[in-house]
Amino acid sequence: MNKAIFLDRDGVLNHEIHDYICQVEDFKILDYQIPVLKKLYDEDYLLIVITNQGGIALKRYTEQELAIMHQMLRNAFVAKGADIAGFYYCPHHPTVGGECKCRKPKSGMLLDAIDMYDIDPSLSIMIGDKPRDVEAANGAGVRGILIEPDEQINYDKIKEALAI
Repeated sequence: MNKAIFLDRDGVLNHEIHDYICQVEDFKILDYQIPVLKKLYDEDYLLIVITNQGGIALKRYTEQELAIMHQMLRNAFVAKGADIAGFYYCPHHPTVGGECKCRKPKSGMLLDAIDMYDIDPSLSIMIGDKPRDVEAANGAGVRGILIEPDEQINYDKIKEALAI
């Protein structure tokens, strides 16, 4: 089985603007996160993005625009010798079409990734900047770590949490 570092996107991998990032030019990658995540990537952790993107349902941006942002993120990691194995996003919003199984704090996206990549949840962790990220992780049997928006990921804290 594989092990993974699941990552929320906004506020963890790119600058949090406390609203939907609707335009590619507003998508600012937090480059300082890449070296820490590359270290984990080099230790054979899969890097997987798990993100709510309700702005799609609200018609604030399109899936094509989202794909461009995710490609930019992947390119930034590849340029530093790492890669993101997968991007899971929930395009739903509770005010448009009701509830779904994938929107965090539900665990649907994590469970799908665990199944797809044959991941052992007990060897994996989710890093997020909102309590719903930790709740979604815990619901999938993955430990969750809460950081402040745009806070630099601390390698030692990740390793400590993984050792528990």
